[in-house]
Formats: sequence, structure tokens, C-alpha cells
Amino acid sequence: MSMTDMTDLAAAVRRATLRLSLIYWICMFVADSLLGYFIHIDPLESAPLKFVLFGASALMTYVMSLLLFRMRGLSFTQKALFCFLMTAVTAPIFTAIDFIDYMICKYPQPVKFDPTYSGYMLIEGASMLFGWSCLFVALLYNFEVRDRERRLAAVREEALTAQMRALRYQVNPHFLFNTLNSIAGLIEEGAATRAERMVLSLATFMRATLSLDPMHDVPLADELALQKEYLEIERERFSDRMTFRIDMPAETGGALVPSLILQPLIENAIKHGIGTATGEVEILLKAYREADRLRVVVENDIPPCDTAGNRPPGMGVGLRNVAERLNARFQGDSQFSSGPVAPGRYRVSIDMPWRLA
Repeated sequence: MSMTDMTDLAAAVRRATLRLSLIYWICMFVADSLLGYFIHIDPLESAPLKFVLFGASALMTYVMSLLLFRMRGLSFTQKALFCFLMTAVTAPIFTAIDFIDYMICKYPQPVKFDPTYSGYMLIEGASMLFGWSCLFVALLYNFEVRDRERRLAAVREEALTAQMRALRYQVNPHFLFNTLNSIAGLIEEGAATRAERMVLSLATFMRATLSLDPMHDVPLADELALQKEYLEIERERFSDRMTFRIDMPAETGGALVPSLILQPLIENAIKHGIGTATGEVEILLKAYREADRLRVVVENDIPPCDTAGNRPPGMGVGLRNVAERLNARFQGDSQFSSGPVAPGRYRVSIDMPWRLA
């Protein structure tokens, strides 16, 4: 724990101790006055004596609290023994203050020491002081539990952030590898102009993606705008065989989605659709609201033989990355599925909570 955290904890415990001490000793004052009333002691006459006695007791318990706070690293058994020890020291002081206070109230009349009454006061003082010690130890444990929960929540948040960053940044190397291979292919074919346009598009796309925070969601419309930049790159490779269609109501554009969540889906559609087909391939992106859920579907044409099981399952690096990101982001409140839906047709579907920007 840092020095700042220690200072904040000490200040919070001090404030709570003062409030709890005030409530505790007021309750003890009222309880002792009621008890005195039933044994024929006038509460009004005994009030000044009790004010002094309980005021001094409150001071003693505050000192006891400071010592317990310093000893908070002890085990529970050690704390209990320490509470017994402090009670053994302070209970006689409580009894002595009561006797001295009574002598002052009766002055100049002489007061005889009554062992029986003093024994009762010793037991009463020990009960009150030990009761306070137990109450303060419980207060300390409450603060420690809350502090541990806060730190655990912070650690979990940091771990989730790290996981989300790691998953998000897996997208860029995977996509970059494919794009650089395409640029190399264009250069080998002598298509220098197309290769140059592809490099410029790649630079624009990478600059945009690197500025995104993986922990921040973006409107679906912004995510689609970014994917259009990505498609500009892919059109340099498959301009004669690729069509891209969007089916999305206007209101859906404001729905929040994790940044770059669509890029692996579209990349997968291009890789397993256009990359393996010889004819024209359509990629369809649908997004719609269903009750309090947002559903996003990416469909693409694939060679009919792929639906018969002659190709490996579509849950590759990109799709697995999306599934893990959704699970980390929504903690189980999302669904992800992928697979052939008809001969020559492949679908990836995402279901997540409906949230607006």
C-alpha cells in the first residue's frame, strides 16, 4: 500500500472512530442512567459524575484505538490478547476515576472505600472498555475488507484492460501480414501504382486504428467508416470480384460496439470467401436491434465444397479473437457464433447489449 493510501486509510479510520465513539458513549451514558434509575439512583443527580467518567473513558478508548490501529498487522488471536491487556490496564483507571469523581462530589464529607461497589464498577468498566475494543477491531476489519475489495477491483480492471489490449492488438499483425503479402504480390506483378495506393491506404488505416482505445466503445457508424478504409485496401486486390453490402437501419448507427470488432469478421469473409473463390463474392453486413440487444451479422459467399467440411472450421485466429474480446468486454453477456448456413453461404453472428453513444 502506498503512503497516500495509508494516509487516506488513517484519515478515514480516524473519522469513523470519532463518530462511532460518540455514538457508543452516548448509548453507554443512556443505558447506565436507565440502569441507575431502576436501582433508585437519580439520573439528574448522577449526570455530572457520568459526564466526567464517560468523557474520560472516551479519551481512553481513543488512545486504545490508536494503539490497535498501529497493531493492525497482528493476527486475530494477538489482537484479542492485546484487547484483554488494554482492558486490564484501563478498567482499574475507570474505577479510580469514578471513585475520585464521587469523592469530589461529596466533598467535604468523608467517603469510605466500598470494595463491593468498586468491584461492580471494575466489571462495568471492563465490559464497556473491552466492548469498545471488540467494536473497533470489527471496524478495522471492515475497512481492511473494503480496501482489499477496492484494490482487487483495481487489479481486475488492470488485468481486463491488459487482456483487451492484447486481444485488440492481435488484429493489427494478422491483418498487416496479409496486406504486406498483397503489396509484395502487386510489386512482383509490376502493378506499382496499385501497390502505392495500397500502401497509402494501409498507412491511413493503421494511423486510425492505433489511435483507438480498446477499452472504449465506438458508435457502429464510426466502426463501419473505419472498415470502409480497410475495404479500400482489399479492393486493390479483389476489385473485380468483391461486392460489399450494408443492411442497417439508421438508428443502429448510434449503437456502441467495441472498437475494431468488425475488422476480423470482414477480413475472415474476404479470406475464406473471395480468397478461395473464382467468381464474384458478396459480403453482407446486417445490424439491427432486437429488444435490448444489438445483433450484427456478417455473411459471405464461399465455394460450395467448403460447406461440406473440406475446409477447416472458420474459428481461426481472427474469429477466436472476436469471441474472446466480447467475452472479456461483456463478461458473459454476449453471444458469438459462426459457420455455414446454406450451401455456398457462411455467417458470423454477434449478439451484445444495446447501448447508445
